[in-house]
Amino acid sequence: MLFCIGTGEPGAPAPAEGGGSVLRLLSNQNFNPTRLIVVSFGAIILLGTFLLHLPISARDGQFTPWLTCLFTATSATCVTGLVLVDSALYWTPFGQGVILAMIQLGGLGFVSLISLIPLLLRRRIGLSQRLAIASAFNLNGMSGVVRVVRHALMGTFLLEGCGAILLATRFVPLFGWGRGLWYSIFHSVSAFCNAGFDLMGEHTGAFSSLAGFREDPVVLGTIGCLIVLGGLGFFVWEDCLEHRSWRRLSFYSRMVLAVTGALILGGWLFFLGAEWNNLETLGGMTAGEKVGNALFQSVTLRTAGYSVLDQGALREGAAALSVVLMLIGGSSGSTAGGIKTATAGVLLISLWAGLRGRDQVVLRRRTIPQARVLNAMTLTLVVTCLFLAGSIALTLADGVPYLAAAFEVASAMGTVGLTMGITTGLSPLSQGIIIAMMFLGRVGVLSFSIAFLIRDRGENKIRYPSVDVMIG
Repeated sequence: MLFCIGTGEPGAPAPAEGGGSVLRLLSNQNFNPTRLIVVSFGAIILLGTFLLHLPISARDGQFTPWLTCLFTATSATCVTGLVLVDSALYWTPFGQGVILAMIQLGGLGFVSLISLIPLLLRRRIGLSQRLAIASAFNLNGMSGVVRVVRHALMGTFLLEGCGAILLATRFVPLFGWGRGLWYSIFHSVSAFCNAGFDLMGEHTGAFSSLAGFREDPVVLGTIGCLIVLGGLGFFVWEDCLEHRSWRRLSFYSRMVLAVTGALILGGWLFFLGAEWNNLETLGGMTAGEKVGNALFQSVTLRTAGYSVLDQGALREGAAALSVVLMLIGGSSGSTAGGIKTATAGVLLISLWAGLRGRDQVVLRRRTIPQARVLNAMTLTLVVTCLFLAGSIALTLADGVPYLAAAFEVASAMGTVGLTMGITTGLSPLSQGIIIAMMFLGRVGVLSFSIAFLIRDRGENKIRYPSVDVMIG
C-alpha cells in the first residue's frame, strides 16, 4: 500500500537484529524500505506472469502470450482490473487462483503478509521489518506499527469474509455451492482490494462485469461497501477504532472521510443528472434502479473498476468527470490508487488560501506545512504530465479518440480498471504504456522517485540569493 513518501532514510542500513530473513536479506543489499516495497511489487508481477504463462492456467491448454500474461499480472498485482482476456472464459480455476493471490498480495502488500509470519509465531518484529511496514502503510513513525499491521490484517480478512458470506446468499442459489462459494470469495477479495476483477463472463457474457446484477441491491450494496472500506486506508481504520468519535479523530482522518463523502455524493448526483435520460445507461431503468446504479458508478470510480453501466455509452460530460474521479482515487495507505483524497484536499485548501492572499495554508486552526503542500503540488503535476503524455501516446499509436484514450490512461493510473471498450484492441506499444501506468499508479510516482531516483537526501548547504518572479 505504498502511495506517498514513507519513513526511513533511503540507503540507511537496517539493523541485523530481529525481523524475517527475507527483509533482513534485502536490507543487507542496501534496499531502503521504500525500494523494498517497489521491488516486491515487481517480483510478484514477474512470478504471476510466469505462472499465467503455463498451459495449466489457460482453458485451451496452450501457452499464453507473454505480453498478455504480463498485462494481466500487472493489473492483478496493481489491483487495477484492466484485462485483455475475460477472466472467467480464458483462465482455468488454477489461473483464477493465481490472479486472486496476486490481488490479495497487491492489496495487502508483500511486506504486510511477510509480517504475518512472526505475528502468528508470536515472535518479535525487528527494526528492519518495522521500517518496511511503516513505509508500506505510509506512517510517519514506527510507534504502533505492530498494532496497525495486526489490525489491518485482521480487518482485511474479517471484512472479506463478511463480504463473501453476503455475496454467497446470492451466488450460491445461482451457481451452486462449489462455484457460488468460489465466486463469493473471489469477488469479495477483488472488491475490498479495489481490483475490479470478475468471473461473470460465463454467466452474463465476456467483459460484462456486474452488468447482470444491476437490479440486485445485495450484490451492488455489498460490493460498494467493500470498495469504500478498502479505499479509506488502514490508518483511518486504526484512528476510528481507537477514538470512535468524530471530534477525536486526527485531522488527516477527518479530511479523508470528508473528501471521500463529498466525492461519492457529488459524483452520484452528477451521474443521476447527466445520465438520467440516456437510454444506453440509466435511461431504461426504474427510478430506484437509476439511484442505485448511479451511486454504484460513483463508488466504483474510486479505483474499484466494477461496471454496471456501459462506460463507452456515457455522455462526454460524465466521461470527463469519470476521468477526474479516477485520477483522484482513494486514500493513502489503502488498496486504492490515484493522487489520493488527502492530496486533493490539501490542493483545494491551498488554492483557497492562495486566492485569499494567505501565506499559510490553514484549516480549522491547523497549519499544513509548506513541505506537504509542495509534495501535493509536485505529485499532482507529475501525475497530470504522465496522464497527458500517456493519453496522447495512445491516441497517436492506435488512433483512438482522445477521450477514450484519456479514460483508459486515467483508469490505469488510478488503478481503477474501467474502460470505454478499447483495452482488447490496444497495440503492444499501447499495452506497454498501460502496464507502466498501472505500476506507477500503484506504487506511486513519488515513492518510485524516492526508491530509485533520489541519491542524496541531505540538505543543500549552499544558499543562493533569492529572485523575484512575476506570477499571473
